[in-house]
Amino acid sequence: MPAKMAKAHFIPTPRGQVFAKVWTPQRAEKNPPIILLHDSLGCVTLWRDFTERLAQQTGRTVIAYDRLGFGASDPHPSALTPPDFITDEARGDFLAVLRHLEIEAFAVVGHSVGGGMGLGIAATYPAQCAALVTISAQTFAEAKTIDGVRAAKIAFAQPEQRARLRKYHGEKTDWILRAWIDNWLSRAFDGWSLDPQIKALSCPALAIHGENDEFGSTAHAQRIKDDAPTPVSLLLLKGEGHVPHKTSADLVLSEIAAFLAR
Repeated sequence: MPAKMAKAHFIPTPRGQVFAKVWTPQRAEKNPPIILLHDSLGCVTLWRDFTERLAQQTGRTVIAYDRLGFGASDPHPSALTPPDFITDEARGDFLAVLRHLEIEAFAVVGHSVGGGMGLGIAATYPAQCAALVTISAQTFAEAKTIDGVRAAKIAFAQPEQRARLRKYHGEKTDWILRAWIDNWLSRAFDGWSLDPQIKALSCPALAIHGENDEFGSTAHAQRIKDDAPTPVSLLLLKGEGHVPHKTSADLVLSEIAAFLAR
């Protein structure tokens, strides 16, 4: 059941245009669409074929968008995103996507910081969010997460590493790195957590996390399962790092499809 050719959208917002793509299976089931939320360095293109395969396996429309400052979206108007940018996403670019595409109910799949944004979205729209899947989400300021960001700061000081990102983000690359690294290493993130959003979760959820994730231990996924007042399925992947949807795509896709089918 191949998906139709993806349709691109440029969505106006008060701060600039947001780029989105929509994949619709040829025989789409009457279920809420899946909205994908990318990580701190990601964009629509970097999901690669995960988007179309997800549409094929679930029979649902899949929507991915570039947040402002990323990929094909306009530059972000601020020099640095505020510390609460993760929870702000629910009322920011995400809301613009909902309104433009006239979406009422939805499921959310978020990777890394996108998983944290997914928690904020599910808490903000309890009547509309039918299901949540987090992949390698960060839910609190863990020392391992901060150490991973520090290591990335050193790595991206190398011109060849920045050049790889420029292929996807162009002149926005330096802003993206500052927004990611400076936020996580700032004192404003001391004691940060998504505990209120986890405790407000009301939809079914699936938390996926690699046991060797270099940006956070499995305690993040465990916290979602332990503290959410709604049923949460936990999938801990032995030997996997921060991007299991790329390194073990078949498994992750099948688990997401099975979870949504339930």
